[in-house]
Amino acid sequence: MVNDDIRSWLTDEERQESYEKGLAEGREEGREEGREEGREEGIAIGETKNNKAIAQKMLQLGLTMETITNVTGLSENDIRSLKD
Repeated sequence: MVNDDIRSWLTDEERQESYEKGLAEGREEGREEGREEGREEGIAIGETKNNKAIAQKMLQLGLTMETITNVTGLSENDIRSLKD
């Protein structure tokens, strides 16, 4: 109701400008969220690759599965797949 009152005070041009401004702000907010999610996903992928490289080196050194899982946080299945 308040919005209807405000809209009646605006010209068609002002309403259009307001709409376009809101749309642009929404798009920019969406882009920011997308970039943040992308960064977080990239970091997680990088950490996993790094942990797998560390686990592989630990396997080569003959360390136990328990030690490798504790250090890297990888599952035993993930570590076993590195042996293949």
